[in-house]
Amino acid sequence: MTRALIALVSGTLFGAGLAYSGMSDPARVQAFLDLLGQWDPTLAFVMGGAMLPMAVAWVIRSRLSAPLAAPAFDLPGTSTLDRPLAFGAILFGMGWGVAGLCPGPALADLAIAPGDVAPFVIAMFVGMAAQRFVPFSSQKPKQAGLK
Repeated sequence: MTRALIALVSGTLFGAGLAYSGMSDPARVQAFLDLLGQWDPTLAFVMGGAMLPMAVAWVIRSRLSAPLAAPAFDLPGTSTLDRPLAFGAILFGMGWGVAGLCPGPALADLAIAPGDVAPFVIAMFVGMAAQRFVPFSSQKPKQAGLK
């Protein structure tokens, strides 16, 4: 019950932050990404402002042996930059630039403008499901860098 409550409060706080900051407004996101047009730097301040609490969170995490509502921290097992990661990042960026949405704001926008956002969310879930069938090598690279 505690984990569910923490997840609910965290998700609500995250969604409220997205809405308040303008990150859930596709037009604002696209204006932020339009460096050669009518650039809107607002989201740079949102992203910069997110760095301070995240830095504090990492300091707190380093002092804990386990999170408060789980038996262990669930951190990535590797920091290697490989082709699947680079390809995924490129696809994510292209989708963010074209639609002005990424997964968090898209789900938050379902409550605000479901008809406008539903095609993106459906395509996002189809892509997530299709990803399971794409044959990427599961071998670990021998050295750091792009595999």
